[in-house]
Amino acid sequence: MSLPLSPAAAAEAVIWGGLLIGLALGAVAQATRFCTMGALADWFSYGGTARLTMWALAVAVAASGTMGLIGVGWFDPTHTVAWSDRFLWLSYAVGGTLFGVGMVLASGCPQRNLVKAGAGSLKAWVTLVVAAITAQMTLRGVLAAPRVGVLDAVGVQLTHPQDLGSMLSPYIGASPSAMRWAALVGLLVFVLVLAWRSRRTMDRGHWIGGVGFGLLVLAAWALTGLVGFIPEHPDTLETTWMGTYSHRPEALTFAAPIAHGLDLLTLWSDSNTTVSFGVVVALGVLLGSAVAAVVRKEFRVESFHNAEDMGNHLAGAVLMGFGGVTAMGCSIGQGVSGLSLLSAGSCIAVAGMVAGAWLALRLQTWRVERSDV
Repeated sequence: MSLPLSPAAAAEAVIWGGLLIGLALGAVAQATRFCTMGALADWFSYGGTARLTMWALAVAVAASGTMGLIGVGWFDPTHTVAWSDRFLWLSYAVGGTLFGVGMVLASGCPQRNLVKAGAGSLKAWVTLVVAAITAQMTLRGVLAAPRVGVLDAVGVQLTHPQDLGSMLSPYIGASPSAMRWAALVGLLVFVLVLAWRSRRTMDRGHWIGGVGFGLLVLAAWALTGLVGFIPEHPDTLETTWMGTYSHRPEALTFAAPIAHGLDLLTLWSDSNTTVSFGVVVALGVLLGSAVAAVVRKEFRVESFHNAEDMGNHLAGAVLMGFGGVTAMGCSIGQGVSGLSLLSAGSCIAVAGMVAGAWLALRLQTWRVERSDV
């Protein structure tokens, strides 16, 4: 395959490649129980670090490969959302915190609910529909007004990308590139120490889940950032990236794509609404999880236990839909894909998600203890 491809060929490659990535992601996540919310719940509840290490391992693998792509000049991250020169710190913090609360109430983030929906969970389907509607409202509907007018208005316009290297370089005196590699080394040391301390509680599934997720994020950056790259589109004479909704390089994220998927389902005859990379990845996760669940004999139809269970999931879906869009990504979009680019905004968003999850878990524990009195 000779690059660059024609625009039509590039778009087709990105779409079909995205479907394959989604299928693999769904199968891996179903088999290994990869779940950001579960990892945080284990850690906060009893100090368990196996699933937390799996998550950290995914970030380390993705970051190592992505920095390698950048280093050899095969991928330009300056056009990604994660490296935007508009630093929306309040949106990252508030959106991340609300998302963190929401994923606890909804028993998992959108990615995890896609996996559970594929394995037969009816309440995951309801959660996804409500999260998608809320995300639509936050992107272009009534909830877009407070997002743009209040939260995004507090952002800072930078003169450089918002990656950690560029953000720290003026204060340290080293070049942005050197600071990026230093940050990567620090990340790898942290993950190695965490993995060593967790080695007795980690099984093969944790290692497969962490490495597999990281490699799929890397594959997404390579697919959309390199294969989909068109230096000069013949119609617009502008640089573009084919197959993605934003016409930028994209990796794995699920808050906005499930809203775009709902757009397709409701506006299919509108020629302006087209299939995009994020949508087919979400579809692939659903199908990959379903196949894996059937093969592993784990397909089970599951519904809400009671009205309180349904209420929690509905509230969580709303918070995830609004928070995921406001924070510019979900626990995968910011928590793995964004961190793989060492984005400062992703660090803030993830810190918010961790804080939100801790708060929601503490409230749940308090309610259980109070009901037992």
